[in-house]
Amino acid sequence: MSCKNYLLVLIAMLLTIPVLFCQTAEKSLTVLRVDQPLPGKLAKKEVESYKITTRKGNFVYGFVDQLSVDVVVTVFDPGGKKVAVFDDPAVGPEHFQFEAKATGDFVVDVSPFKDKEGDYSIVLKLVEPIAEKPQKRIDQLMCAYDNTETPGGVVGVIQDGKVIFAKGYGMANLVHGVPFTTDLRSNIGSVSKQFTAFGILLLEKAGKLSIDDDVRKHIPELPDFGETVTLKNLLNHTNGYREIYNTMPIKGWKGEDGLLKKEAIRLIQRQKELQAQPGAEFNYNNTAYIFLAEIIARTSGQDFHDWMKDNVFEPLGMNQTMVRPTPKHIVTASAQGYVGGEGGFHEAGDLHAANGAGTMYTTIANFAKWLQNFKDPKVGGAALIEKLTTPGILNSGDTMSYALGIGVGKYRGQRLLSHTGGDVAHRTLLSYYPDLDVGIVLMSNNGGFNLGMGTKVMEAFFADELEPVKEKEAVKGVQVDAEILKTYAGKYKAQQIGLIIEYKLENEQLVAYPTGQSSLPLVATSDTSFAYEGVEASLVFHVQEGKKIEQATHTQGGGAIKLERLPPFELSADKRKEYIGKYFCEELETFYTILLKEDKLLAELANSADIELTATEEDTFSGSVYFAPEIQFERDDAGQITGFKLSNGRTKGIYFERQE
Repeated sequence: MSCKNYLLVLIAMLLTIPVLFCQTAEKSLTVLRVDQPLPGKLAKKEVESYKITTRKGNFVYGFVDQLSVDVVVTVFDPGGKKVAVFDDPAVGPEHFQFEAKATGDFVVDVSPFKDKEGDYSIVLKLVEPIAEKPQKRIDQLMCAYDNTETPGGVVGVIQDGKVIFAKGYGMANLVHGVPFTTDLRSNIGSVSKQFTAFGILLLEKAGKLSIDDDVRKHIPELPDFGETVTLKNLLNHTNGYREIYNTMPIKGWKGEDGLLKKEAIRLIQRQKELQAQPGAEFNYNNTAYIFLAEIIARTSGQDFHDWMKDNVFEPLGMNQTMVRPTPKHIVTASAQGYVGGEGGFHEAGDLHAANGAGTMYTTIANFAKWLQNFKDPKVGGAALIEKLTTPGILNSGDTMSYALGIGVGKYRGQRLLSHTGGDVAHRTLLSYYPDLDVGIVLMSNNGGFNLGMGTKVMEAFFADELEPVKEKEAVKGVQVDAEILKTYAGKYKAQQIGLIIEYKLENEQLVAYPTGQSSLPLVATSDTSFAYEGVEASLVFHVQEGKKIEQATHTQGGGAIKLERLPPFELSADKRKEYIGKYFCEELETFYTILLKEDKLLAELANSADIELTATEEDTFSGSVYFAPEIQFERDDAGQITGFKLSNGRTKGIYFERQE
């Protein structure tokens, strides 16, 4: 149940920088031909390169089957400029596709992720002109999912409350050979949040509650943190509570493990203090929406799934929409979820305890009825829809790009209301352009599904209604002495978001290496300033007295991120031994054991694979799992390690005390 946060925005920006000259252009390249798969093998830090010869205006699609190695696929155009990077699933097919903007030889590099090694195969599946007809264009965009061996999805286009295009691709159930058709229901993940928010506003309109109420008025067993957390803070993710699906994995919980609904309340009862002042910052939070569902149930006296059916779905005519009470309840005429795994696709269930935050199932036709109520609000009324879609305002006075359960923004000049959703395997996008009364729907039962194609679906049908894409002027670079560039090289940390970027000097050009990501070039615009060509972002190094460089500032979209230079740091074998021990978190009632194994520092967690810890600076480590990107050890006045704090963006400062 994801939503774009500041860290993801930064990483996505860095990954889309389109300029990197291919280092393999002079090699004798293996030619890829349609439907002729080739075997491959990667050693650590090795890159295998392939050539695709095509014409300008062609659509190209292929995939790498990751047999025993997680790969990154990078595509370069005939001029050596980076076209795209593909690095989604760790196993199974890594799809790549691009639109040729020039005629000639495109290079496809296959490299191992994080110095892995192993076997793969690569195949080119499609080279054909970019389709001009919208329906055929959607077929191209969905070609990766359009076969009888792959979980697929549906694409829907809605205009003036009517479905003007709907088509299914791939399979809804691989065991029984059921294709994914447009009338099947699918889990919409966090797209459910706008429905939950709508329900809260209906109760407010009926005088049963106010979104300005203290949450503890409705759930009194929640602790008093000395600050009032309102229902509105829950609705717009500004509450300061722990995020349940980023906190529970720290205990060893997996996405399909059982989880009682009351655990969300217990999680906050054990929280020592708020992560932020209510209203101070946006931090996406599923716990909040679980609480909102509970408030609807307590206020109405009905189970959440029944109340939503009686008061939202049936009044809107959404007869194929339901809240799944638990993952054990049967949802008829629905798509089974799948994720990539060893040996192929694996069945995946739904998240437990997610009512309110997710667990809703619906169809394209029912989404059309939902969007029709935005234009002609027969249920709730115009004032309610206005409140639902009005962006929140932080304590600082800054306007958010999120309203109540729904994102608010623009795309190519058009107002846009949008939200993505993801459960364990299902993926959904619902986008609504209110001034055009147009909706775009993507739903899939494939955990590796690409929701980013939503804007391309919009462009295929309504390009004439969108502002033209402005061609960005190429950044005019200046020549900077290599000795000056050397002074900038090193590791820098964005303290606000925990991201570490290393800058290296390569072939007299400064190149950025964000942690765990592909290398990114910088173009000098002065002796101290640089630009990421292709995006509106810049970097300035701050030169101090004595020509020391301790800080830099990354600027994007009017926002500045400070980067602090990290001193050169290597952890000796003796130093690593200092961290060995057993650590206990009272808040989560969980032990971690830190140990050395084969010269690697590892964290052991019950019922989980070992977490490898990589030192990033003094007493600070990055864990090899998504829920532990930053672990900071603490010392007493005598220099002895007393514990550590674990943070992952949505959950901050989980403290583990050293026991031995």
